[in-house]
Amino acid sequence: MPKVVDAEQRRREVFDAVFTVVVEHGVHGASLRRVAETAGLAIGSVRHYFDSAEQMLTEAAAEVIARVTTRLEAHRAELDAETDRGVVAERMIAELLPWDAVSTRETTVWLEFALAARTAPAYRATAELLHAGVRELARRIVENRVPPERTAVEAERLACLIDGLGFAGTLHPGSLPPGLARDVVRRHLDSLGA
Repeated sequence: MPKVVDAEQRRREVFDAVFTVVVEHGVHGASLRRVAETAGLAIGSVRHYFDSAEQMLTEAAAEVIARVTTRLEAHRAELDAETDRGVVAERMIAELLPWDAVSTRETTVWLEFALAARTAPAYRATAELLHAGVRELARRIVENRVPPERTAVEAERLACLIDGLGFAGTLHPGSLPPGLARDVVRRHLDSLGA
């Protein structure tokens, strides 16, 4: 009797294997074969879902965006309702920075795709979505905290801070521990005022 496989569960397993491979070997090291080995699957099982490594990687990048977006949307309602917007803003920013195992992995994958997009056109749309998403989050956080004429500059300043902390925390985790990064974020949010 053939084994019944939950297709969505299997895709999640493959995506998790893609993330592991991308963290360890970069985007360019993520072949179908290496991902299959990491997932403990036959390469044919991976090919069943993805025709090429490029398709697999593009869809994996979209999966990272979807996972982070889902968590951010849960915080978004809090941002509108919570009296302490700074606390909620910090929680939202934490979703994008390497402060725990999940966010470290996702930030590393995000950074690897952003870097790969520089020379691989197939990943540019994904990298642009990531870039735009950080800026949209920053805009949501700063709106109603600063005068309207300062919103664009302050949103970009916060987005650049998020980008920089993500980059430094991923590439140099020993020099930017999560506690210090949190303090930097808090200080920045405090500088925006209420």
